[in-house]
Amino acid sequence: MKAEIVIGDEQGRSVLIDIEELLATRLLVQGNSGSGKSHLLRRLLEESAGLVQQIIIDPEGDFVSLADAFNHVVVDAASYSQGELEALAARVREHRASVVLALEGLEVEQQIRASATFLNALFDAPREHWYPALVVVDEAQMFAPSAAGEMAEDTRRLTLGAMTNLMCRGRKRGLAGIVATQRLAKLAKNVAAEASNFLMGRTFLDIDMLRAADLLGMERRQAERIRDLERGRFVGLGPAISRRPVTVKIGSVRTGNASAVSGLMPLPEAPKADMAALLTDSLAAEAASKAPPPPVRKAPPAQDLVETIADRSEAPAPRTIAEPEDRGETVRLILAALASDPKSPFLPASALYQAFLSGCRSKGIHIPPLDMIAFRREFASALAGLDQLDEEGRARLLAIAGEIPDDLLSPFLVIARSALEGRDAPDDEELARAYGTSSPGRVRRLLDHFEREGLIAVREIFGGARKITVPALESAQ
Repeated sequence: MKAEIVIGDEQGRSVLIDIEELLATRLLVQGNSGSGKSHLLRRLLEESAGLVQQIIIDPEGDFVSLADAFNHVVVDAASYSQGELEALAARVREHRASVVLALEGLEVEQQIRASATFLNALFDAPREHWYPALVVVDEAQMFAPSAAGEMAEDTRRLTLGAMTNLMCRGRKRGLAGIVATQRLAKLAKNVAAEASNFLMGRTFLDIDMLRAADLLGMERRQAERIRDLERGRFVGLGPAISRRPVTVKIGSVRTGNASAVSGLMPLPEAPKADMAALLTDSLAAEAASKAPPPPVRKAPPAQDLVETIADRSEAPAPRTIAEPEDRGETVRLILAALASDPKSPFLPASALYQAFLSGCRSKGIHIPPLDMIAFRREFASALAGLDQLDEEGRARLLAIAGEIPDDLLSPFLVIARSALEGRDAPDDEELARAYGTSSPGRVRRLLDHFEREGLIAVREIFGGARKITVPALESAQ
């Protein structure tokens, strides 16, 4: 029985991909920005998640949401050293874990080096760990460029070696490369040529269009067919897809990119003075809080790299640090310490998450206990002081705040906690800190928004004070 998945349909007929055949023959995906390339990869990964191990090199953080619905582990490359990434890759192969290597926290050249380090370690795994795995590399023109461009020559050699190993020699080690690119002309030819399956999406540049037509076996006058493809439609060909070119409309997906924005949104209606305050308040403090970028690590000389690979079997086992006995309590204390820092509410979420991961590692927790999404909600709870409540009170507040967006969660929890404790309202300073602002106008607009959504009721009382109630909290009593 074949291990097939439905990638989409053609005029009502399902188009299948044979995963076993794909493992042996590899896949190249091409499409301009907006053609639906990431959607195609997501569909392929979701449908095959229960059939085969998946390893995803993700430079833009597009695929971290797979961890919400499947058993993927998100590995934040910015949190680990080169040696730790090599050890992680070895464990990924040993334990057959599906992982997303998230690179968005790094500069471009650092992304390239981290990816090459990880791929080389996957390739160098012991023979007994050569289990079948799909290795998806998005934006492959970054990691296998046809020309050196602006990256250092040693970086280019390192990443080209890793990508060539994946596509040319990875099959015998169980690694099936799936490379996706916006520009075929910018992808190294020896990497693209190793794929036997193709899914070509919309492209407009003649050089890319003609190269795609050549790979699909089309005559050059038929290349216009690729230019006219709609978003989400691809021309597929290969032993795992179809023996003749077939146009397929990619099916729906269950997960999504939380950061993706499509369509138009209403512009804010804030007065010019308030908008100016949003842009300029505490600007100097925020600029001063920006940490300098991490230094770029230089790649080891080629001879040292060869000797390292040769001696790997004799290297001592990496030193491990025992995790704390009460892991959950340790994480809670790290979050509380971070929330108590006066600067924390004004820092971007990415900087806070990095500080959280550093705190975890200092306590012996090396596998991230929370992904970025879970961290934002847990930090919002800590910033609102929910750890000072008993379990019942904390559970009540989190239950009524389940649908609140992450960026508004902390100020809403501050208001709800105040109501739960019988206070009329939190003071303006407490509310502003939870919202990460020093602008009274922003706080007023926040309360207006909550009131319009029916989340709170605000009543001005004698003397200029106000009383804020939370209807959901009162109805639950």
